[in-house]
Amino acid sequence: MCSRCGLKHEAAKVQTVCVNCTGTLFAQYDLEGVKNSLRKDELPKRPPSMWKYLEVLPVQRQQNIVSLGEGFTPIIRIKSLSHKYGLKNLLLKDDGLMPTGSFKARGMSSAISKLKELGVTKVALASAGNAAGAAAAYSARAGIEAHIFVPRDAPEINKKECSQMGAHVYLVDGLISDAAKIVSLNCEKRGWFNLSTLREPYRVEGKKTMGYEIAEQSDWELPDVIIYPTGGGTGLVGMWKAFDELQKLGWTKPEKPRMVCVQSEGCDPVVLAYESRRESVEPFLSAHTAASGLCVPYPYASEQILRVIRQSGGTAVAVSDEEIIESMNQLHREGLFVCPEGAATLSGLLKLLDTGWLDKNEKILLYNTGSGLKYPHLMTTRSFPLLPKDTKEIDLKTK
Repeated sequence: MCSRCGLKHEAAKVQTVCVNCTGTLFAQYDLEGVKNSLRKDELPKRPPSMWKYLEVLPVQRQQNIVSLGEGFTPIIRIKSLSHKYGLKNLLLKDDGLMPTGSFKARGMSSAISKLKELGVTKVALASAGNAAGAAAAYSARAGIEAHIFVPRDAPEINKKECSQMGAHVYLVDGLISDAAKIVSLNCEKRGWFNLSTLREPYRVEGKKTMGYEIAEQSDWELPDVIIYPTGGGTGLVGMWKAFDELQKLGWTKPEKPRMVCVQSEGCDPVVLAYESRRESVEPFLSAHTAASGLCVPYPYASEQILRVIRQSGGTAVAVSDEEIIESMNQLHREGLFVCPEGAATLSGLLKLLDTGWLDKNEKILLYNTGSGLKYPHLMTTRSFPLLPKDTKEIDLKTK
C-alpha cells in the first residue's frame, strides 16, 4: 500500500514505488491471522535470526529465503559511559556483528529473497558503501546479477567487497544522489530492478526486524528513547512500522519509543527540515562527512522519516565529524568497535543531555549500524614498541 495516497498494489507482482504518486510502498499483513497462529512466547524456540519473524516478512515460500545468518544481534549495556554521564540505563544494539559487517544485511536479505521469489534476475543500487556490500553478497548468494554505483570517494573496502562478490561496480564522480540518478535513468532500459533506499517495498521489511528484535530482547518492554544514525532512513522508518505491528499484535504496550534522528553537520537535510517544520527535505548542497553512511543529501522518503520523528515525540540533531571521532574512541574503549555512524548516536546523546531533552533515568538505546573494521582510515595510529625476539623483560610503562 502507498504510504502517501493509500493506493493498494498487488503483492504477487514486482513493485517499486506507487504507480499513482511515486510514494513509498509498504507491505501489509494479515495481523489478525498472525495473532491467531503465532504466540510471542514461541519465538525463543526458533533459530536466532531475523527470519524467525517470517509471518511478518514478505517472502511467502521458505525455499526462497536468501540468508547468511543475519539478525538477532546483541543488546549490550554500556557501563562505564553510563557511570561517566550519570545515566541509569544506557544500551547499544550492535549490528556491526552482522554478515557483511552492517545492518544493511537485514534489508538486502529480505529484498533479494523476495526478488528471487518474483523471478527478478538483475538488480542495481546506488550506495554510499555498506548497502553496496550487502547487495553484492546477497545477490551472489541468490545468483542474481548486481550492478553497484558508488561515489568515487566511498570507502575502499566497500568497493573491494563488491568486486570480490562478483558485482559490476561503477564509480561516480559525485555523491550518492548523483549515483541514484544514473541508476534511475538506466533501470528500465537495461532490465534492472532498482534496489536504492525506499524506492522499493522490500528492504524496509528486513530493517523492520530491528524493532521486533529490540522488543523481544527487552522482554516486550520497549526503550523510552532510540537514537539512530540517519542517512537514507530505512531503519528508522522500519522500526516504527515494527512497533505499530507489534502493538496491533498485542505483543507490546501502546507506548512507543521517542525516535531520535542523528546526522552529520556536513550532511543534515533531515535535521534542517525538522527544525524548519517542513514535511520533506530540500537537497543538501556540498555534502561531506567522515561517516559515509550519513552522506545522503536527499533521502527519497524524507516525508516518512520526518513523520516518524514527529509522531513519536522525538527529535533530530546534527553532530560534527570531530564529535563523531571522539565518540568512536569512547565506545572503542568500552570494547565496542563501532562504525562512525553508530558512534554519532553517542554524540547525539551527549548533545541532548546538554539541552535537557533527555532524562538520565530513561531507558536509552543507541543503534550501531556497522563494524569499525570497515573504517581503518578513521582510526588514530601511534607508534608501537618493537622488541627484540629474545626480550626477557618488558617496560610496562609503555602503552
